[in-house]
Amino acid sequence: MRHLSSGRSFGIASDHRKALFNNMVTSLMLHGRIQTTVAKAKELCKLADRVITFSKKVPHGDLARLEGEELRVAKARRVHAIRLARQHITDRDLLEVIFSEYSDRYAARPGGYTRIVKLGRRVGDNAPMALVELVTEPYPAAAAE
Repeated sequence: MRHLSSGRSFGIASDHRKALFNNMVTSLMLHGRIQTTVAKAKELCKLADRVITFSKKVPHGDLARLEGEELRVAKARRVHAIRLARQHITDRDLLEVIFSEYSDRYAARPGGYTRIVKLGRRVGDNAPMALVELVTEPYPAAAAE
């Protein structure tokens, strides 16, 4: 039975799969786009969106105006979010970029930070290939209701 076992296994061991996707998320955040198979791209988008959401949930520039208990809670939330993102990002310098630039870039966007563009089939084994990229267009303003 597949109860509570979501995601694709790709026929590899779980530690190998986790390392593979941690490296892929790091490469995606570092370069902005990577080419991979469609199945891996779909799993990669889940993790990449989760990491960017971690960065959006913490205040990074507002700490100067806080004081007392609010400051302590904000710092604790920031440390917790960084530790959660660190589970998927293998480069410490990249974490600073994610928690500063990416959180500002996607502040108005409610989700969907990645895009999958299908490229066709790979020559060697006919596997469907895709390009995974971070969305760079600004989020359109919501229409007046």
